[in-house]
Amino acid sequence: MMGRNWRIAAAAVLLGTAATAARAADLRMGVSAFPLSVDPHFYNGIGDRNLSLHLFSRLVEQKGDMSLAPGLAAEWKLVNDTVWEFTLREGVTWSDGKPLTPEDVVFSLTRSANIPNSPLGYAPFTRDIASVEVAGPRTVRIVTKQPSPILPVNMSALSIVAKHAAEGKDSGEFDNAAVSTGTGPFRLVSFARNDRAVLERNPAFWGEKPEWDRVEMRFIANEGARSAALLAGDVDLIDAPSRNDLPRLRQDERFRVVSTPGNRSIMLLPNVIAEGGSPEATDNDGKPLAQNPLRDLRVRQALSLGIDRKGLAERVLEGTAQAAGQFMWPGAYSFTPDIQTPPFDQARAKALLAEAGFPAGFRLTLSAFADRPDFRTVAQAIAQMWTRMGVRTEVNAVPAAVYLGRGAKHEYLMPFFSWGISTGEAGYVLNNIFTTMDSQTGAGPANWGGYSNPALDALIARAQSTMDDAAREALLVQGQKAVADDVAAIQLYQLVNFWATRRGVAYGARQDQRTVATSAHSVR
Repeated sequence: MMGRNWRIAAAAVLLGTAATAARAADLRMGVSAFPLSVDPHFYNGIGDRNLSLHLFSRLVEQKGDMSLAPGLAAEWKLVNDTVWEFTLREGVTWSDGKPLTPEDVVFSLTRSANIPNSPLGYAPFTRDIASVEVAGPRTVRIVTKQPSPILPVNMSALSIVAKHAAEGKDSGEFDNAAVSTGTGPFRLVSFARNDRAVLERNPAFWGEKPEWDRVEMRFIANEGARSAALLAGDVDLIDAPSRNDLPRLRQDERFRVVSTPGNRSIMLLPNVIAEGGSPEATDNDGKPLAQNPLRDLRVRQALSLGIDRKGLAERVLEGTAQAAGQFMWPGAYSFTPDIQTPPFDQARAKALLAEAGFPAGFRLTLSAFADRPDFRTVAQAIAQMWTRMGVRTEVNAVPAAVYLGRGAKHEYLMPFFSWGISTGEAGYVLNNIFTTMDSQTGAGPANWGGYSNPALDALIARAQSTMDDAAREALLVQGQKAVADDVAAIQLYQLVNFWATRRGVAYGARQDQRTVATSAHSVR
């Protein structure tokens, strides 16, 4: 499936170069995820991706259903197992009127892998690249270190920025519209961090012209506040509406609700690199344990069995999630039918804790995003489940700006973790979260648990360089089984994506969870 994407896309009809009639209109969106920067290379987070999709284009574009389509590259081809060529479409200009060049692409792909102080950047998407070079007036050649079957998919994650505007600028300077010059459907008017971004239609956009003249993205973390903004008429569209408000919104003729299963996997990442003495794992008297209990497979198994995933999805989250025992969803490439959702079995969990030397349990801290009420609610529910089976658990809710940096440094013993699988295949999870971390090579950038398994590392490397779709899928399935057997993560559920709009606006539900103005349209 994955291998066919680029073949289909390379031969696809170019995206709408003819403008469609657009009527003057503004769109106000209330979005849950905050971008950390306008710089599209700074942070690989959903808020930053949402914003960058409006301002910048990519060589390859990914649709809402996660299929690929031509972007700035009109076509691409595999020259040999380690050489790809991308041919740029003709006549593309930046929002300041200057022409797009192959040099812009070379600059962008090089820059995206080397952003200072990024909490989680885009280097994983360029890790396979050995060199990028100009191969003609409209041609870019990418040479990879080994066969890289998903290189076009990786290119769909990397925004192309204007070399003449961005060279020598740091990420903070992208707040300036002149620096954030792009080829996307909109251009930046203003950006107020933690508040809003204001955009206007880019008349130079190469694709189908957006309907909206002006777009205001309001960053509203609280789900209740987002719903209230829609109900009050302050915004036209919101993502992730409060689950408490969904029944009301569905029944009220003034609003529309759309949903689709998503690509975001929610899990816990037990820290197996810490040795002991942490205040986040203590005996029942509050004294830090000499040994980290999470390094014992039986303890990890017990904690997994102690969670009622179905109850979380259906009752706590009221149907806005699907219980899961793996990262991939049914029907997806590399979905593994053999991995079932773990049962809720606290009797077995207690027996495993006793076998591991904790017949009376212990105390544990579960850390979670403070900015997401649903994450805090789930964390509290899990804490109650674990406490009932003997692991007295308290929740440490931390603002995302702090949480992300500390998590990457392994400062939490049991962090709550959210991961959008943007490539639509398990290699993206295995490579980023379960490959042994290496600061020199950039391997395992999201491996918050410090998990290391040399045999799994070798298997993941083989999968990432196997060009045959079926053979690669078999390796990815094997890798997922290894992660599940070792309980390297405690998989919880996959989110169902929801949007709500006022009656005059329709939104095309997206599996990739993106909230973008180009997926919204006015209706009568």
